[in-house]
Formats: sequence, C-alpha cells, structure tokens
Amino acid sequence: MSLFPSLSKGAMAEPTCLTPVNVGCGPAEQRLLLTGLHSVADIFCESCKTTLGWKYEQAFETSQKYKEGKYIIEMSHMVKDNGWD
Repeated sequence: MSLFPSLSKGAMAEPTCLTPVNVGCGPAEQRLLLTGLHSVADIFCESCKTTLGWKYEQAFETSQKYKEGKYIIEMSHMVKDNGWD
C-alpha cells in the first residue's frame, strides 16, 4: 500500500524514507488554514517523532475538496543524510 496514492508512477518517484513503516499519522483535528477550514492529521517520523507535515483528511469548502487524502511535507523538517543530492 502506498502512502502517496495520488502520485502517478511516471511523474514522481515515491520517497523511499516515507513508507507506512517509517511514518505515523496522528489524530485528525480541525485547523483554519489560509485556504479555509480543513480537518488535518499531523504525520511524523516513527523513529524520532519529528513532525514532517500533515495529511488533509477533509476539506469543508467545495473548492478545496481536491486536497482530501493528500500529504504536505514541510521541507524544513527534512534532514539531508549521507548520499543524498
């Protein structure tokens, strides 16, 4: 099962460090974001518990429904490790 089901196989490679084994998902909560009210769940590294971003569980505005089930990874929480370019 892919953590990123919305990625097409040809367009982008799925990040190898983000598999259901390595990433946990917290409980959904409502947050007022710049684009309106959304129900989101934080996603985090299972090893170090660092918050990596969030998953859109539900969008309450019709124009934002396309975000449901999608993930946001905040690059500021990513760490470059040996061998990465």
